[in-house]
Amino acid sequence: MQLNLTNPLVFFDLETTGINIAKDRIVEISLLKIMPDGTEDSKTRRINPQMHIPEQATAIHGITDDDVKDCPTFKMISKSLVQCIEGCDLAGFNSNKFDIPMLAEEFMRADLDIDLNNRRLIDVQTIFHKMEQRTLIAAYKFYCGKDLENAHQAESDTRATYEVLKAQLDRYPELVNDINELSKLSFSTNNVDFAGRIVYNEKGEEVVNFGRYKGELVKTVLKNDGSYYTWIIQGDFPLNTKQKFTEIYKRVKNEW
Repeated sequence: MQLNLTNPLVFFDLETTGINIAKDRIVEISLLKIMPDGTEDSKTRRINPQMHIPEQATAIHGITDDDVKDCPTFKMISKSLVQCIEGCDLAGFNSNKFDIPMLAEEFMRADLDIDLNNRRLIDVQTIFHKMEQRTLIAAYKFYCGKDLENAHQAESDTRATYEVLKAQLDRYPELVNDINELSKLSFSTNNVDFAGRIVYNEKGEEVVNFGRYKGELVKTVLKNDGSYYTWIIQGDFPLNTKQKFTEIYKRVKNEW
């Protein structure tokens, strides 16, 4: 089944130095842009992360320091990347939990405040888990009937994710071939920040989602604990998380 698109949809996958959104960096990005008429455009770039790629990460994706030493930094390609995804919705595998937060963090480090919240985000893994509970390799075998060669290489994973989503639409008649509906289905939590440190409650209020204040309203915590905001800003948190705390802080401080 072909996707029913109103905007271009960019499938993307990241290979990184690790899984810490605040500290780790992208070493490879692959994008597969699907136009509403079904035409495709694929691009893959390796990136110099300006830090050592740990051996544990190399064991997964096969990329070493030598492989990227002459590659551009993320900041060098950031503006062209923004142009590539301009006006596009975004899709990936486990993308809402990892790739989107990591990409947003890299944009902020490059001094580009790109609002990814206004994009429709499709997470094929979330759809898969709600339907079958498997991994990408198993998903590709289950839905497409093929073995995924070169797993954990960004280009292979990106292409496989695209094929899996199309096969999911073929397999499940209850899935609506509509980007709005697929985006809604892709979210398992109602995050305020990409890392999920703040979530919305049933009233649409921002709530702390970690630590000793978990479950409490952010505005109440900021009012009652004068050092909490400073701790967040100075702490080892993603830039996007700090940004959202700052937005709430500025919004509510006049109410105190």
